[in-house]
Amino acid sequence: MDFQLNEEQEMLRASARDFLQKECPKQLVRQLDESDEGYSPELWRKMAELGWIGLLFPAKYGGSGGSFLDLVVLLEEMGYNILPGPFFSTVVLGGLPILAVGNEEQKKEFLPRVASGERILTLALTEPSARYDAASVKTTAVVHNGEYVINGTKLFVPDASVSDFLLCVARTKETVNPEEGITIFLVDAKSPGVKCTLLKTLARDKLCEVVFDNASVPKENILGKLDRGWPVVADILQKATVAKCAEMVGGAQAALEMAVTYAKERVQFNRPIGSFQAIQHYCANMVSDVDGSRFVTYKAAWKVSEGLPATMDVAIAKAWTSEAYRRVTLLGHQIFGAISFTIDHDMHLYYRRAKAGEIIFGDGDFQRAIVARELGL
Repeated sequence: MDFQLNEEQEMLRASARDFLQKECPKQLVRQLDESDEGYSPELWRKMAELGWIGLLFPAKYGGSGGSFLDLVVLLEEMGYNILPGPFFSTVVLGGLPILAVGNEEQKKEFLPRVASGERILTLALTEPSARYDAASVKTTAVVHNGEYVINGTKLFVPDASVSDFLLCVARTKETVNPEEGITIFLVDAKSPGVKCTLLKTLARDKLCEVVFDNASVPKENILGKLDRGWPVVADILQKATVAKCAEMVGGAQAALEMAVTYAKERVQFNRPIGSFQAIQHYCANMVSDVDGSRFVTYKAAWKVSEGLPATMDVAIAKAWTSEAYRRVTLLGHQIFGAISFTIDHDMHLYYRRAKAGEIIFGDGDFQRAIVARELGL
């Protein structure tokens, strides 16, 4: 079994780490956390010039034709350096669905502009129930005067406040099976009837409430097939879950390295605190969690990248990694002591993201239920 990255992926990892450490220091992360926009247009432009935003798109759409596994490598580095901004929303939640099921006109319209950094996208899926299943989709879209009129409330929509277009998941037909009768619409975020409100969250991750009040969308803006949108949503969620796991692996690795370095340098009772058994066990548990998370994440990512069935692998990766990331940051707090609980300490930045990542796309209990179902239980 070969778990080594290829030469191009190693180069991508190294260049991404160097770039982000230089262009996105923690001071900038804190500034962007406190801003309403949540991202730096200058940094966004530089990322587009590096080809990151169009990494997965074919060359004819302005991209470089990379694989999903390449994206996972890049996202791990973004998690390691805590990159704020709409990259995840635009590429994973917006760009990949258009690439997968968009018609040729939609691909030519959206993907080159996404790859160049001109257009920001996001997915408007979850509603006040905050569930990730088809039954929770209550937002409706009905035909009126040749267009679809959307009504409903989407909650916890990432980066909607800075997005140009929203991929809105709406119910277009009432059916016995909740997975039928769902359609995805490309909605101009600035169109009449769309109201976005930025929410205050623990991780400062720019989640929004988006209210659709008689928002009109032309039929040409249907993404994929009418009434058959849920399989597309399920595919989005699978890829997004693995992508979020990659971010969390990177964050956990950074927290581990910070804690180990501190344990070697901090002297108490005339000896480094890393010489005490309790601290050694903390660090051993942290590295076990990080390495285990990386293994299950890359296993799931490889299967997704190869187009293999990966439902159980993705659920295992999310259930383990999200809780492991939280455990790693909590042990990091124990090693650093009280100072790390202050908002100015870097460990605090990672802990907040660990808590946010634990819930998004389904928490551990949600994922374990999927594993049990896959086992036939």
